[in-house]
Amino acid sequence: MNPLYRNDRAGEMPQSWYAASSDLPALRPALAGDVTADVCVIGAGYTGLSAAWHLARKGLDVVVLDAHRAGFGASGRNGGQVGSGYNASQQTLARKLGKDQAAALWALAEEAKDDVRQTCATHIPEARYRPGVAHGFYSASEARDYYGDADYLAETYGYDQIEKLTPDAMRDVVKSPLYQGGLLDMGAGHIHPLRYALGLARLAEDVGARLYDLSEVTGIAMGDPATVSTAKGRIKARHVIMAGNGYMPTINRKVAAKVMPINSFICATEPLGDRAAQVLARDIAVADSKFVVNYYRMSEDNRFLFGGRESYSLGYPTDISTALIQRMTNLFPQLKGVKVDYVWGGTLGITMTRLPAIQRVAPNVLSGAGFSGHGVALSGLAGKIMAEAVAGQASRFDTLAALKVPNFPGGPTCRAPLLTLAMTWYALRDRLGV
Repeated sequence: MNPLYRNDRAGEMPQSWYAASSDLPALRPALAGDVTADVCVIGAGYTGLSAAWHLARKGLDVVVLDAHRAGFGASGRNGGQVGSGYNASQQTLARKLGKDQAAALWALAEEAKDDVRQTCATHIPEARYRPGVAHGFYSASEARDYYGDADYLAETYGYDQIEKLTPDAMRDVVKSPLYQGGLLDMGAGHIHPLRYALGLARLAEDVGARLYDLSEVTGIAMGDPATVSTAKGRIKARHVIMAGNGYMPTINRKVAAKVMPINSFICATEPLGDRAAQVLARDIAVADSKFVVNYYRMSEDNRFLFGGRESYSLGYPTDISTALIQRMTNLFPQLKGVKVDYVWGGTLGITMTRLPAIQRVAPNVLSGAGFSGHGVALSGLAGKIMAEAVAGQASRFDTLAALKVPNFPGGPTCRAPLLTLAMTWYALRDRLGV
């Protein structure tokens, strides 16, 4: 089934706290008829909107197509964490890629966070950027590994934003009895993700980009110009940027073979009022060391936003709430019985290496996807760097494109069964504490 409609109705935002707390614009018209443009961007999430904003600021004529609406997908549904680095430690990247390439990647990731901070401060204050992301772990052996990573960042890159937390210090901040220590990264942060996406759409339109909703791309005819087709229209464009991530249908097998869609789920409790301090003592976001990761933070009205990934199929489970709430109360027994007002899901894209898949699919067709849980910062950077490449400055694009991201075995056809096997195995490991 088409991933665009597997769990959603066309153009209808999920029943999330993010949607309930945002000022949603009216749906934009769908593309109709034949249109020409310098650049056609497929997907109106962080990647596509960032690319459109930067390209239109350079004076290029940009059209953005989305099968649903701006901010509809993972960009408007995620945990809101603006994390440091990648879904692999810098020590690992240095061993695999060499110190110079790892350092270049770290610099790009730092720029990605700074872009989000500055964009929120200057243009999208309603996204409410707040500093601080903690990482919790469950054993002394994990503590040694994570403390070593923090030391490496300080010694190698001069990154001094991370505080090591003993078990007692961690429990002073994060009121779960289960963590055996943690790291607090004040150079990372968190935002309201949907408001940020809506703000990027506004910024792109303000500088001349044309956005079309309800305009699913059904095919791309390669060439110069390329022709991008929808149900009711066509765009002839000198360049195409594919930015659909986990929601991208299989319209290009080079992209689909490297990126696997995976579902993640979030719930929002009723407002906790003063009880919020019994869960988190500071206005920070938290993620932990489970492979099937737990991630959470407080909303501006003191709801506890708790997320986790445990989905063994591409469709949502019939019952999202039970398992998610059980995970939440296992970590925070003090929340047993708290009313949950919202539960929603979304689809992100992961790769075999958990590193972004940045590709030149054809001479004038670029793709950015597979941000593997680090997309709030990295996806916007990918859009910015693809915009640079379209404008003729490809050196930074080439740095990201040089990351070796292999195809999933069997390509798009076998991704779903592999996902089921892998997630079942890693969820079992998490439960057993292996």
